[in-house]
Amino acid sequence: MYIKLTKKKDFENVAKFGRLFFVKELGFKVVRNSLQRNRYGIVVSLKIDKRATVRNRIRRQIREIIRLNDKNFKQGFDVMVLTREGVKELNYKEIEAKLVRLFRKAGLLTSTQF
Repeated sequence: MYIKLTKKKDFENVAKFGRLFFVKELGFKVVRNSLQRNRYGIVVSLKIDKRATVRNRIRRQIREIIRLNDKNFKQGFDVMVLTREGVKELNYKEIEAKLVRLFRKAGLLTSTQF
């Protein structure tokens, strides 16, 4: 199940206190929360593309990757996924590989399936 970061103060908390992990096109900030589940926020800015359809497609792909792989991630964290301009040239599998690499880099991957 995919749980969103919705409140502005939650986003601000992650932005201020989160540890930063990046690959070329994607990154995220992560901070522990007091829950038993992860919460995710996805940031796709206008710098990526001016068209909302392009930004929303990227957002949907990232959301689906997280939904399918959430069981393989350690729980109890707030994660803010950040995108950079090169992400719009990537296909679904490339985005998935980069996100999984980021979770592995952060030590949040529980499964060695990937």
